[in-house]
Amino acid sequence: MLEADKTIPGQDNVALIDLMSAIAETRDREAFARLFDHFAPRVKAYMRRLGAEPAAAEDLVQDVMLTVWRRAGQFDPTKAGVATWIFTIARNRRIDIIRHERRPAPDPNDPALVPNREPEADAAVEQNQHGTRLRSAVAELPEEQARLLELAYFEDKSHSVIAGELGLPLGTVKSRIRLAMDKLRIQLAELK
Repeated sequence: MLEADKTIPGQDNVALIDLMSAIAETRDREAFARLFDHFAPRVKAYMRRLGAEPAAAEDLVQDVMLTVWRRAGQFDPTKAGVATWIFTIARNRRIDIIRHERRPAPDPNDPALVPNREPEADAAVEQNQHGTRLRSAVAELPEEQARLLELAYFEDKSHSVIAGELGLPLGTVKSRIRLAMDKLRIQLAELK
């Protein structure tokens, strides 16, 4: 158990490490109270210097010290001093709050959030007919050209990726796709 003395020497990191160890290992409330008494005013002053309002600074202190209580077992004295660890938690928590405050609330009328309307019945039928015509036109292409169109337009692969996959020169892939598109245009014009 820790001695009853409520003071923590300002430069004595060993005493702070002992307090952190007691919190981590045995959930020692007295050790936490001493650590809280030492750091709470300092963290609050730090938050105020960073621009937090008094009430917000107090809330941040509570949040930071609760985090210290919960994560005391994660403290590693070989990586940082106790003060550095606690003030890093405080700084990161303040950054999280600022980010949250700056994030605008979603606009319910934003077109990206409004679901697409169902197409009118005649438009849906027409779209279905166009799809059927396109599928039949692609089916009439030579198999190699149909495969190139499938890779380029339905699988969204670049011409260079297609060339690598099929072991063809890039110019050949481009010219065959162009030839297939020309044939499709002719076939679709005849179907109208």
